[in-house]
Amino acid sequence: MTAVVAVFALLVIVFVSQSARVGRAHLTGPIVFVAAGLAVGLPLTGGADTATSRTIAEVTLALTLFHDAAQLQPREVRSDSVFTGRLLLIGLPLTIGAGYLLARGFFPEAGIWLALLLAASVAPTDAGLGAATVLNPAVPVRVRRILNVESGLNDGMVTPVVLFAVAASAGGAPEDALVHAVRELALGALVGVAGGYAFGWLIERSRRARWAESGLIPVAALSVPLFCYYGAVEIGGNGFVAAFLAGTAFAAAQEDAVPTHDSLEMTDRLSALLGFAVWLLFGITVAHHLGWLVRWESLLYAVLSLTALRMLPVALSLLGTHLRRPTVLFVGWFGPRGLASVVFALITYETLGAADPGVQTVISVVAITVLLSVVLHGLTSDPWARRYGEWAQRTRPAVETQPAAEPLAVRRSVGGHSRVARRDGERAAPP
Repeated sequence: MTAVVAVFALLVIVFVSQSARVGRAHLTGPIVFVAAGLAVGLPLTGGADTATSRTIAEVTLALTLFHDAAQLQPREVRSDSVFTGRLLLIGLPLTIGAGYLLARGFFPEAGIWLALLLAASVAPTDAGLGAATVLNPAVPVRVRRILNVESGLNDGMVTPVVLFAVAASAGGAPEDALVHAVRELALGALVGVAGGYAFGWLIERSRRARWAESGLIPVAALSVPLFCYYGAVEIGGNGFVAAFLAGTAFAAAQEDAVPTHDSLEMTDRLSALLGFAVWLLFGITVAHHLGWLVRWESLLYAVLSLTALRMLPVALSLLGTHLRRPTVLFVGWFGPRGLASVVFALITYETLGAADPGVQTVISVVAITVLLSVVLHGLTSDPWARRYGEWAQRTRPAVETQPAAEPLAVRRSVGGHSRVARRDGERAAPP
């Protein structure tokens, strides 16, 4: 373990020192660290510790969800609710339903509950893998916000379905599992809203009254998603829902749309470092279980999950919104699978074990889907975002280019005449 930590630290130093040059080749942090994990994992006799990997992945996802949600005041995204609502309430269920039917056809040995578990595990998106899209000023703000809010909420919405399927697969009564999942969602929302707003108000009040040292404010902000996530989990709530809603409530408690202090800086930096660790551990784990991944049905399912099973439901859910076809295709393609799917696979492994071939199928398909997404979305996010941005600038589509507020990270970066920061270290587009 000590050797892996030393290798990880070395990789971070080398990658960061060359990140701008690597970014010009459209190689993102996840691509580099997954590749490094594969190289490190192949000669190892054992894979990464599952419990450690799960803890790191859960903390990273909680910090990322909180940070992304805290980038905008709730009132600033209200006008986009028609789009995000359709994606979450129509597109997401259609994606899970289509994925379930496909899993039943491709993997009949998996059974009903494991097929549902697979479909739900690969449904949520991860905006962090498409950071060049979500933060690229070339893309209309409204489109970026739609992708960001969707990716933040669908993790929490899918989690009850995943936990329900896991419980049913383990032999629990489906009706009990359903009640438990709904209860988790409600408790998570309560902890997130209450904790995020209360602590956001306290931190803002302390800053304005000069009760707190300014350099320690980011430390307090970093602790908010940790408290809300683990506090919700401790009382049986959904930690991911709590983390995202805590970010939204935290932003609502701020008196300024653009705070004079960067309270989220440490949260962003730590989530970036932990994200590198997650992708390295993911690569090591994949290298250790390569034998599970060699199956054409798994590869085909993964490809369809990233394309048809995502893009068709998105297109159907956005009918009548007057978004132009290039925008619908853009939103449909940029639904990368990342941290949430990794967490769900780890939960499945820890809860159900790996002796059942059906469970092996679920984990292997999730791993292949995430692996393909890391590569394909990582390579395409920056050039396709630029191309789409050029189209939007040239044609000025009415709905997409309506005035909208930038996320705080972009506003600060543009105001400081600097490049937009990337969570995974990739090259930023000049504003």
